[in-house]
Amino acid sequence: MEERKMVVEVDIPVHSYDVDFMQIVSNTAYVKWLEDMRMAILDKYLPLTKLLEMDLSPILAETCIQYKYPVRIGCHPKGICKIWLKSRGRWVADFLVFEDERVYATAQQHGYMFNLQSKRPASFPDEIVEKYLIEE
Repeated sequence: MEERKMVVEVDIPVHSYDVDFMQIVSNTAYVKWLEDMRMAILDKYLPLTKLLEMDLSPILAETCIQYKYPVRIGCHPKGICKIWLKSRGRWVADFLVFEDERVYATAQQHGYMFNLQSKRPASFPDEIVEKYLIEE
């Protein structure tokens, strides 16, 4: 079975408020960057506003980040996010934060689709399932 994924690549701005007293980007900024990349995926493939109209929301269950090299003011990192649908309601996102050949961090997140009315896990909308094969 061919594996399909949703992918975005974004520029990541490094702001003065992202750095700590050692002039290195704080670990908390990376979590925000991952969220920004996930929202860019939604904007491209299925906007959050549309999901909310269907009483659905993606829920984050786990984040694991490996910090490889410090990002500092003056760096111009990019981020790549790839999301795979793993079942009718589960997803996995892989992230890469890099600049040229330097890898600053890698990360992975696991999550699932959630029905806001029933307060229970839910399936992805059919329009997403039809576009992206799911590993069963």
